[in-house]
Amino acid sequence: MAMKVVTETAMQMGATRLLDIVSAHIDGCLYHGQAGLDFARRLLAGGARTAVPATLNVGALDLLHPHLYRGPEEIAAVSRELMETYEHLGCVPTWTCAPYQLTSRPGFGDQVAWAESNATVFVNSVLGARSNRYGDFIDISCAVTGRAPATGLHLDEGRQASIVIRITPGLPIDEDWFYPILGCLVGEIAGASVTLVRGLPPGLGEDRLKALGAGAATTGSVALLHVVDSTPEALDHATLPIMESASTVEITSADVARMRSILSNAAGSRAEAVSLGAPHYSADELETLVDLLAGRAVRLPTYVNTGRGVVRGRPDLESKLAESGVTVVTDTCTYLTPIIEPGVKVVATDSGKWAYYAPGNLGLGVIFAPVSECVEMAVGNG
Repeated sequence: MAMKVVTETAMQMGATRLLDIVSAHIDGCLYHGQAGLDFARRLLAGGARTAVPATLNVGALDLLHPHLYRGPEEIAAVSRELMETYEHLGCVPTWTCAPYQLTSRPGFGDQVAWAESNATVFVNSVLGARSNRYGDFIDISCAVTGRAPATGLHLDEGRQASIVIRITPGLPIDEDWFYPILGCLVGEIAGASVTLVRGLPPGLGEDRLKALGAGAATTGSVALLHVVDSTPEALDHATLPIMESASTVEITSADVARMRSILSNAAGSRAEAVSLGAPHYSADELETLVDLLAGRAVRLPTYVNTGRGVVRGRPDLESKLAESGVTVVTDTCTYLTPIIEPGVKVVATDSGKWAYYAPGNLGLGVIFAPVSECVEMAVGNG
C-alpha cells in the first residue's frame, strides 16, 4: 500500500523513477481527523515498519505535560492513539517541528523525505539535503518504502532559483525580529518558487535562518531558499543557483511595515498572554529568554514552545523558566492545541508563523513583537 502511494504520487509529479532516501520526517502524526488515524492503523495492521530513520513532528498533545491540554477528551484519546500508532510503525518519538535541532540530522546532498513546512525549507536550504515538500500519507509511505519520487528538489535542475529577493540597504538586518517578517514577505512574493535572497549579513545563524524559512513556508509554500553567503549552495558567487530567466524583487521598509501590521492584527490592544516559539525554540533561544527575564516572575500567562530533546538536553533552562512562571510546552504547539487559558483574547508573540495562523486557528488577536518586548509585556511592563 505504501509503495502504491509513492508510485502514484511520483507519476502525478512527473517522475519516471524513484530514489533511495536516508531519512524521513513525519507530519501525519498530528491528528486532523479520522482518515489520518485509519491510514496509520491500516499500515500497522499490514505489518508496515519504517525502512529508514523517521522522526515525528508535533502531535496534538504534550505528552510530557498532559495536564496542559484543555480540549475534548475524545479528541485527546484519538490523538494519543495516532501518536502511539506512529511509534509502533518504527518512528522515533521526537515530537518536534524542528528536527534539525536534534544531534543527528541529514548531511549535505542527502536524499530525504521530510514533511512539516518549516522543517522542509530548513533541511533543503540550511543543511543542503534534498526533499520535496511532502505531506500526510506520502511522508510515512516514503519512510516505509525507503523511496521517494526522483523529481523537483531532489534533482540539481529543480534547485535553481526563479526569483531573486534583494534587501534594500538600511533595513534592520541586525535585529532578530526582522527575519520572521522578511520570511513572510518572501513567501508572499515567491509562492512555491525556489528563491535566492541577496543583501543579508554573511554567515547568518541557524535561528535567524529558521525564522526566515518558516515565514516563507507559512505565507507561501517555499521549500528552498538560497541565502547568499549563508546557505551552502549560495556561498560561491560564481556559481549561484539562479535561472537565467529569474526575476528580481526588492523589499523595502514600506514592505516590512506592511507585513508587521498584518502580523499584528491587534496592534494597540493590551496583551493578555504571551506565546513564544513557532517553530520550536532552540536551546540558544531558551537561554536568551532566561536572560531577558533575569529572574523576574511573569504576570501574564506565558508559554514557550520547544522540543522535548531541547529541554532534556538543557533541563536547567526549563527549571529557570518554571521559576519565573513560564509554561514550557513540548510535543505540540499552542496554535494547534487548546492550551492557552480560556478567556484570553489577545496574545503577544515573537513568531511570524504563530502570528499568521493563530487568528484563524484560535480566533485570537495577535501582537507581533521582538522577544524582548514580549518579555516586558509578560512581566507587566508593556
